[in-house]
Amino acid sequence: GSIGFCIPYEFNNSDLEASLTFLEKHSFGTQGWSWPTVQYMICEAQYGGRITDDFDRILFNDIGRTWLAPDSLEEGFKFCKSPVDFKYIVPKVENVDQYRKFITSMPDSDSPEIFGLNTNADLTYGTSEAIYIIETVNETQPKEGGSGAGGLTREQQVWNKADELVKRMDDKELGYVDDEVREQVRKRPKSEIEFVLGYKPESKVDGFSIPLNVFLYQDITRLNDVINTVRNTLNGLKQAIDGEIIMTTQLQDSLDAIFDAKPPKHWYIDPSGAQYAWTLPSLGLWYEGMIDREAQLSTWINTTRPFTYWMTGFFNPQGFLTSARQEVTRRHKAEKWALDDVVIVTYMTDHFDSRKIKGPPDEGIYIHGLFLEGAGWDKSKKMLCEATPKEMYTPMPIIHVSAVTSESEKKIFGKGEFYSCPVYTVPKRNGLAFIFVAKIPSEVNGRHWVLRGVGILCSKD
Repeated sequence: GSIGFCIPYEFNNSDLEASLTFLEKHSFGTQGWSWPTVQYMICEAQYGGRITDDFDRILFNDIGRTWLAPDSLEEGFKFCKSPVDFKYIVPKVENVDQYRKFITSMPDSDSPEIFGLNTNADLTYGTSEAIYIIETVNETQPKEGGSGAGGLTREQQVWNKADELVKRMDDKELGYVDDEVREQVRKRPKSEIEFVLGYKPESKVDGFSIPLNVFLYQDITRLNDVINTVRNTLNGLKQAIDGEIIMTTQLQDSLDAIFDAKPPKHWYIDPSGAQYAWTLPSLGLWYEGMIDREAQLSTWINTTRPFTYWMTGFFNPQGFLTSARQEVTRRHKAEKWALDDVVIVTYMTDHFDSRKIKGPPDEGIYIHGLFLEGAGWDKSKKMLCEATPKEMYTPMPIIHVSAVTSESEKKIFGKGEFYSCPVYTVPKRNGLAFIFVAKIPSEVNGRHWVLRGVGILCSKD
């Protein structure tokens, strides 16, 4: 499959034939052999011409620099350094029959480490295949009639589930009043305003002049829309099943989804097809996600800023980080910092439990609840290490996110090895899910982790 790439590209034999033809022509050319030329033509043109994602381009160029290089023809070079029964090398043989014999001796199934990936990639592939088969079988099941557990019909089971979810929403009093939220944002606690500004203001400060407060209001507004949509859908389903209103197409689709224990699509996809809320594979996980998001925002608006933020719970994590960057920039107004010249920097802490954080950092923010995919975390050295076998995701420590000028960033990360790790909202890596790049300490060159496909995820589901 396309494990390792963010987007599953349709590479085919014509790409291979074009590359082989170029290699043959280049080998017999009068200009001499040039590895940079070979790398560029294959990684940027013949295969690379299909690649659209920036991180996929980095990956493919690193593949080229690793294996389309002079080292591959050296004595003792192996394409797979891990101990496996078959040695992946360029064979030193004298005739075609010996080449054929070597090729036929290759194993039918290659180890993921041939491609630079961790052995856990096999589990990822197998899991994806199993989920695809289960979903296909589930979609072919009849949607009408039949009795479920306890002799209840399909509609009765959905009515009971909808009633249970609505009661839970009412018990927790989910939902916000816009005018009340606006007033709470405007009148933020004095201590919070002083901490954000870095000094005691002479006059009263409107909470809406603080970037993260604006972000808070926007996120609450969006969550409130989702809460209202969920409540209206569940109440509408109960009424439609009882025969009080007409069962519309949307309600019928919602009935089918809830019966299959999945969130209805219109809860997170708008009529244009754009995603406007979080996506999770099951109804239970999605609903719990709504509860957790509401809890974080309610605590923030009703009291004061949290010491550490669950970034997964935000609709727009990019906007959250931009607001944090703006606040740091404003604190350095006397030094004439410009927002365009300020970049995000990350520092790994020793803490994994957010409850142990007893106060905010001097500058920036703490974020928690992230997971590392494709690598492990060495707690003693506070840097990347190889992933534990069969452990797909590794919890990340709480990360201190702040901002510095571009010049300062070069000094901070100028010494030692660091991996520029992309951070995504969900395991499906694409441009919509990308948030930012975190620099993580490493003992080896960052190219090793690029080939491993290492990334940080806000959600592993």
